[in-house]
Amino acid sequence: MRILIVGGTWFLGRSVAQEALELGWQVTTFNRGRSGADVPSVEAVRGDRTNPVDLARLAAAGPWDAVIDTSSAALAPRDVLAGATALEGVAGRYVYVSTVNAYRGWPSDPLTEESELLDGPPDADEAYGRLPEGWDGPDWYYGRQKAGAERATLAAFGDERVAILRPGVILGPGEYVGRLPWWLRRAERGGTIVAPGSPARSIQPVDVRDVARFALAQATATVGGAYNVVAPVGRETMGGFLQACLKVTGERGLLEWVPDDVLVAHGVEQWTELPLWRTHAGVWTIDSTRAQTAGLVCRPLAETVEATWAWLHRGGVPVQHPRWDEHGLSEEKERQILNALEKQGASAFEDGVR
Repeated sequence: MRILIVGGTWFLGRSVAQEALELGWQVTTFNRGRSGADVPSVEAVRGDRTNPVDLARLAAAGPWDAVIDTSSAALAPRDVLAGATALEGVAGRYVYVSTVNAYRGWPSDPLTEESELLDGPPDADEAYGRLPEGWDGPDWYYGRQKAGAERATLAAFGDERVAILRPGVILGPGEYVGRLPWWLRRAERGGTIVAPGSPARSIQPVDVRDVARFALAQATATVGGAYNVVAPVGRETMGGFLQACLKVTGERGLLEWVPDDVLVAHGVEQWTELPLWRTHAGVWTIDSTRAQTAGLVCRPLAETVEATWAWLHRGGVPVQHPRWDEHGLSEEKERQILNALEKQGASAFEDGVR
């Protein structure tokens, strides 16, 4: 099996390359070579996927059985279209890693693969979907861009030769966003920890290695389709996740579960200041039955936590990315919330409430 990975040095792309090499596949990667190191034993082709000359040179290095595109998060649909068009004649299949953000209903509504996608034409530029000044509705810019990019791959390769993967939150060794690493470092610091909402809340993160293996499985499939690549609904909980973080870091912390409304009242930024916390009803109600039927296997979240902690302790350093600094609650804000809870509890006791 001969595959081309567009990307291949960061988080998911790197994991795809490593898993493919372990299977004995021939792996070519295409990237600019500006961040992240190549996985040993891959054939690296340098270039910019927005440059027609570089795309033509890449196509000349083919053919491949499949392309796995892991690196188009900030790429306009028209650039994805140009790249896919350049590769259509030298690749059998196209596996495109999209996102659940492409759905109009995310994060408010439960989702299946039949849920409505956002608008976004396959030839849209990077300005398509930007919000007008003063807009106070949903921010659909990223989702519109990704929905357009999905349509771009289909326009170039056709329905039967394209597999579209829509992950939610991907965690695991090499994570550059900073969600799980922040929780691990917070657990390591110990003391009383603000835990968001309810410990019973279902969450659906997926391990990067499981996404990689599913992408490789789709590279060998004979039919096209779209798949929600998330853990099964209800299997994992916020409580289980945070307990796993405490366990691997030495059980130095105590979780203080703070109701959603209290966190909202203190202005805690959902999704970032307390990573994985979001109050929208549909954020963790994404059906992945189709992907499981097609071979997706999601390991227990506790294993992802353990592997990420081991990676950090081995000196693992993620590729630098601005999103890392967006994540985490400051010590000062955490103290304010805990102090407010303590005062509220004391007042309730004095009033005979408890």
